[in-house]
Amino acid sequence: MFIDRDTELQLLEERIGSSRAEFFIIFGRRRVGKTELIKKIIEEYGGIILMGREESKKLQLERFSRQLAEHFNDDLLKKQSLNNWDAFFEYVYERSKSSRTIIALDEFPYLVKEEKALPSILQDYWDNKLKNSRVFLILMGSSISMMERLLGYKSPIYGRRTGQLRLQPFQFKDVAKFIKNTRNAVELYSVFGGTPAYITEADQSKDIVDNIKNKFLRMDSFIYQDVRFVLMEELEEPRYYFSILEAIAAGNASLGEIINYTGLVRSLVGKYLNVLIELDIVKREISITMPKKTKKGIYSLKDNIFSFWFGFIYPYEDLISLGRQEEVLTRIARDLNSYIGKPFEEIAKEFLWETGGGNYSKIGRWWHKEEEIDIIALNEDKMEIAFFECKWSILSHREALNILSDLERKAALVKWNDQGRKEHFGIIAKAIEGKEELRDKGFQVFDLRDIDAAFGI
Repeated sequence: MFIDRDTELQLLEERIGSSRAEFFIIFGRRRVGKTELIKKIIEEYGGIILMGREESKKLQLERFSRQLAEHFNDDLLKKQSLNNWDAFFEYVYERSKSSRTIIALDEFPYLVKEEKALPSILQDYWDNKLKNSRVFLILMGSSISMMERLLGYKSPIYGRRTGQLRLQPFQFKDVAKFIKNTRNAVELYSVFGGTPAYITEADQSKDIVDNIKNKFLRMDSFIYQDVRFVLMEELEEPRYYFSILEAIAAGNASLGEIINYTGLVRSLVGKYLNVLIELDIVKREISITMPKKTKKGIYSLKDNIFSFWFGFIYPYEDLISLGRQEEVLTRIARDLNSYIGKPFEEIAKEFLWETGGGNYSKIGRWWHKEEEIDIIALNEDKMEIAFFECKWSILSHREALNILSDLERKAALVKWNDQGRKEHFGIIAKAIEGKEELRDKGFQVFDLRDIDAAFGI
């Protein structure tokens, strides 16, 4: 099932329409939809995807020869396979001399693993032949670290690519448009994240607890172990990385807390956190009013499926393997609303950017000592500051007033343009009773119906 990716499709279509040769790199985590994106392009414009496997070079080239022969209806190639990569690129060159030819090499790192000289061979053919053809050559890969090395200045193909695209998981608004029910979308997005293969696996006819039971706690479900497989593909010391990820999922956000939880030395934790940030698995955040160079950052997992898996599945794998899924499910159901609170904060930020992005220059969290504000939105030109609390709950009018009153108290602690700033206060929640009355008093209060309208659900 194909969801959205309109921006990415448009970028690729513009390049297909150009008259020059294109050497394009597409990379991103497994299951993020790279192959489906190129399939969509090929459905419209023609072309072929050749999938790399962990097999010998001979078998790779024989398989590619059969696929190319069938695609181009080449009887000669059906009888005589290409026996080296020089022959392969020569064949691609001949086929793309005069007409646009789309060739995608999927899981390219598998091909390089078997033939270390492949990037150098490709460099030679690109410089001397392919760049003068009408080929649209696409290299794709799921190993982010490997693909980034291929893009690096030490790589033979450095500087040859005409473009690249790092495919990211979907934002909430894309998931919500697919699910078409905002409350369900919040719950499913908080657990399954924005990876297309995972969110499309969710059963929209069932509630979130049943989805967790059927998709995370069944040992025959691919999602049960897929998070592990994705990380094992990238990480060389998984036991240490997994300990750090478990620590963060358990709410240990600062460097000191992660060190205490894991028992690992500071230098090791710092090194591994940097790797996880580079791989787009972990993000570091600073309080919105702090200078960028501050060391007082906190860490969180970027994709909700990692947060959920390390928070609720990884710690209980022994129980799950013993067939005690119901016991684990009871624990998850008990804590689920509390867990969804954090992903809902990120959804609220996305909502604010969508509805008032032109009015804000920065949106983020604020904390100082024991005090915290979920979201602060700044307009640095107009010296305006908006304070928001996020609640994944249905608030009574009195509860909302109490939250707003406490928000005003905490706002006095926020040091930012203290003289002359204009302040706004608000809440973003599942539902708020007396919402219009609160708005009449000047508060910025929003609930799921407002999110519906903002994202056109």
